[in-house]
Amino acid sequence: MISVIFPDDSVKKFDKGVKVIDVAKSISEGLARKVISASFNNETLELNSELITDGNIKLFTWEDNEGKQAFWHSSAHILAQTIKFFYPKSKLTIGPSIENGFYYDVDFGDETVSEKDFGKIESKFLDFSRNDFKFKMKSISKKEALEFYKKEKNEYKIELIEDLDDGTITFCDHADFSDLCKGGHIPSTGIVKAIKLLNIAGAYWRGDEKNNQLTRIYGISFPKQKLLKEYLELVEKAKERDHRKIGKELELFTFSSRVGQGLPLWLPNGTELRDRLQDFLEDAQKRAGYKKVMSSHIGAKELYETSGHYEKYGADSFQPIYTPNDSETFILRPMNCPHHCEIYKAKPQSYRDLPLRLAEFGTVYRYEQSGELHGLSRVRGFTVDDAHIFCTPEQVDSEFNNTIDLVLFVFKSLGFDNYSAQVSLRDPDNPEKYIGSDKNWEISEQAILNSAREKGLEYNVELGEAAFYGPKLDFMVKDALGRKWQLGTIQVDYNLPERFDLTYKGSNNEDLRPVMIHRAPFGSMERFVAILLEHTAGVFPLWLTTTQVEILIVSENFKNYGQKVLNILENYEIRAHLDDRNETVGKKIRESEIKKIPFMIVIGENEVKNNSVSIRRHHGDDLGEMKIEEFVDIIKKEISECMPKFNIN
Repeated sequence: MISVIFPDDSVKKFDKGVKVIDVAKSISEGLARKVISASFNNETLELNSELITDGNIKLFTWEDNEGKQAFWHSSAHILAQTIKFFYPKSKLTIGPSIENGFYYDVDFGDETVSEKDFGKIESKFLDFSRNDFKFKMKSISKKEALEFYKKEKNEYKIELIEDLDDGTITFCDHADFSDLCKGGHIPSTGIVKAIKLLNIAGAYWRGDEKNNQLTRIYGISFPKQKLLKEYLELVEKAKERDHRKIGKELELFTFSSRVGQGLPLWLPNGTELRDRLQDFLEDAQKRAGYKKVMSSHIGAKELYETSGHYEKYGADSFQPIYTPNDSETFILRPMNCPHHCEIYKAKPQSYRDLPLRLAEFGTVYRYEQSGELHGLSRVRGFTVDDAHIFCTPEQVDSEFNNTIDLVLFVFKSLGFDNYSAQVSLRDPDNPEKYIGSDKNWEISEQAILNSAREKGLEYNVELGEAAFYGPKLDFMVKDALGRKWQLGTIQVDYNLPERFDLTYKGSNNEDLRPVMIHRAPFGSMERFVAILLEHTAGVFPLWLTTTQVEILIVSENFKNYGQKVLNILENYEIRAHLDDRNETVGKKIRESEIKKIPFMIVIGENEVKNNSVSIRRHHGDDLGEMKIEEFVDIIKKEISECMPKFNIN
C-alpha cells in the first residue's frame, strides 16, 4: 500500500500501482470527469500514470492554471499533427504552452505558411480532435530516438535529444502521430472543442540569432466554443486598451529606430506622468525611512563578477565597454544592487545604523531579442524603483512585513485591488543555478513564508522561480480585463552581503553580517506604466493625470478670458491647458475625450459676461455654469480625497 496526501493534508491508502484517474474517482465520479491533469510530488503526470510511492498529489481541472497548461500543451501536439498533415516535409521543433495558449516553432523549408492558411489548419485540427485520440506516453532509448528523427532528417529534434540522458527520453503518441515530449497532457484530443490560430511570427532556433529562423504559429484552444467566443471578445477589448495605442493618443512615449529598438523616448506628457509616479513612491519611501541614493549607469566588470551576475548572465546581457586603458573594462549597468552594496561600504556600519534603507530610481540596460520587444512592457533600457534594505537577522521579519505594506499601498492607491502572491523558491534538484549556502537559503525561504502567512496573503509556492541569489515574493495583480500581471517583488538575500564582505559592528563590537532585502513595488517604471495604461484605459486618478483641465474657447474673441482662467487654475497648482485653436468646440471636446482629460471648461459669451465657467466631465456629467472659485474647490476636494498618503504603523 502507498499513502497519497491531498492538498488539504488528508491521506488515503491505495494499492501500489494505482492510476491517477482512480485516485480522482475515489473522491467522486464528478471530479474524475472534470480532472484533466495532475502532479505527484511536484512532477506532472498523465491521468493513466501509475503511482508506486508515497507522495503529495494535486488534481487539476480546466479551472486551474496547471490544467490549462496541460490542455494547451496537448493542443500544441494536435497542431503539430495538423501541420505534418498539410506540410509533410516540415520539421517540427518545440511546442510549449504559454500564459494564454500555445505555439509551435516549425521549419517549413521552401514552403510558406501565412494567416490565410489558418482556416484549413483549424478545420483539420478539429477533425483530429473529434476523433478523441488518446494521449499515451512511452519511454524510448536515446539510440531509438535519434534514429527516429534521423529518418525524418530533423536536425532540431536530434540536437535536443543529444542533450538528454539515455533513460530519460519519452515520446507522446496520439493517433499515428508521435513527438518528443517529457509529458503533461490531457487524457485525449476529444476534450479540445474550440481552436483559434492567432498569428505568425519569426523565431530563431533556441533564441539565438545566429541560428535558423523558424516560423512560430500561435494558437489558443478551449473545452467549449463559448469560452473561445468570450476570449475573442476580451481580445478585442484588450486591443482598445493596448498601451501602445493609448500611449500614442495621450502623447506619452515614442520609439525611434535611430535611437535603437527597445529604448523608449518619453514625451513631455509621459515624463510628467513618470515624475508624478516617482514623487508618489518617493514620498511613501521617505515616510517609511528610506534614503535616496544615486549610482552610475556603468560599472567596472569586477563589480558584477563579485556579485555573481556576470557568471550567470554574462553571455546574454553583459557586453564590455573598453577604454584606452587596457586594464579597465566597464559594463552598462544591468542592475542596481551591486552599486548599493558599495554605497553601504562607504563607511563603517553599526547595529545602531540598521536597518539602512537605500532607494534609487536607477535606469538599467539588458539585451532582449528584437522579437521579444513589446512597447513599454519589454524594453532594453528601463528604470527600476529599486531599494535595498540592509538589516540585522533579527530585523528581517519586521522589515519584510513593512515592505509588504508598502507594496500593497502602491497597489491600492493605483486601483489594483485584485491581487495574489507567489513565493518563489529554488529548485532543489538544480543547485548549480544558485549561489550561497543551503543554510542561507533555508533561512531566507522560511522568512518569506513566515511573512506571507503573517500578512494573510493568498499565495502559492513555485519551485525553481527564485532569483539566483535568493528567494522572492512576487505579487500578481488582475487588471480590469481579468488578465494577470506580475507587479512588485521582494527578495531576501544572505548571499550578496557575503560576496561583498558587508559587515556591521554588533553590540559586543564583533563583526557581523547584515541581511539584504531587495524590493521594487513598480518593478520597472516602463512596464508599470504599460500595465497601468491597460488597466485604466488611460483614465488615471485625478492626482496623477497630466492635464487635469482642458480650457476650450468658443472663438478667439474669448482667448483673453481663457488665459485669465488658466492663470487662476495654475495659481492653485491645478494642471490645465488652454486650447485656443481656431476649431469648433465640438471637435475640441471630442479630442479632449480621446485624451481622457478629466474636466473640460467651455468658455463663450455667457461665461465672460458672468465671470464664470461651464464644466464638463470626461464621459460624465455636465456640471453646468459656476464661478471659477467653486470649480477650484471641486478639484481640490477630489484631489484631496483620492490623493494617497502612506501611513507608518
